[in-house]
Amino acid sequence: MVTTTLSQALAQARARGLERIDAQMLLLHAIGQPDAGRAWLLAHDTDALAPDAQARFEALCQRRAAGEPVAYLTGRKEFYGLALAVDARVLDPRPDTETLVDWALELLAPQPAPRVVDLGTGSGAIALALQRQRPDAQVLAVDASEDALAVARANAERLGLAVRFRHGSWLDGVPGPFDAIVSNPPYIPAADPHLAALTHEPLSALASGADGLDDIRTIVAQAPARLAPGGWLLLEHGWDQADAVQALLRAAGFARVASRADLAGIARCTGGQWPGASPA
Repeated sequence: MVTTTLSQALAQARARGLERIDAQMLLLHAIGQPDAGRAWLLAHDTDALAPDAQARFEALCQRRAAGEPVAYLTGRKEFYGLALAVDARVLDPRPDTETLVDWALELLAPQPAPRVVDLGTGSGAIALALQRQRPDAQVLAVDASEDALAVARANAERLGLAVRFRHGSWLDGVPGPFDAIVSNPPYIPAADPHLAALTHEPLSALASGADGLDDIRTIVAQAPARLAPGGWLLLEHGWDQADAVQALLRAAGFARVASRADLAGIARCTGGQWPGASPA
């Protein structure tokens, strides 16, 4: 019987077109070492891969090659230092969304016990990251999907974070005031061809009308009535939507409207401050 080593298994996955980091994460998962790290693989590259682990790895590689996110295959995703459980009920959290968390934390830094709401929380990534960094904050997470809220609640319980959860559409029925409203809403145009590559993720968390801005328009319209004077609305959006979102915020009466770039230098988040004296 021919024995396959860990390094050979990775080479085979790379030959099939998988990204190196994806293959490494899937192999660690297949051999039951999800927390060992990529350096562990280098130190054990000549170890034999057990037949059952090889079968699991090959099955995972096939699913990844078909476009299924690594996070769904392993059931976990790191976000802002948190190990989140994720599956097909929620959007796969992207590293670029950490830009939104950074900005919110910066704005809330001088404020004691800030009141924050995360709209469309999905796995709870943004809300949980904010709560971990600001234990004194009052964080509410809202989602229209009960399935998503089940994932987020389980993450909060496992991580021991006191985020509150609410089922609902954006700010409908959500009382304020908040010092910050943050959201990574759907923002892809419904006819965008890139959606074809995202079929494993929930469409309701991705697409939003003909220009991708329907949900952002709703949030911008609802936010002023829920913000404390001096409070902020921060929104993640598509790579080419910063100007449009800035225009929406200015038209709604927001001040200090600006955008922040993601890890690739692309304007990924846009926000504005509701006029009035900040309580901070």
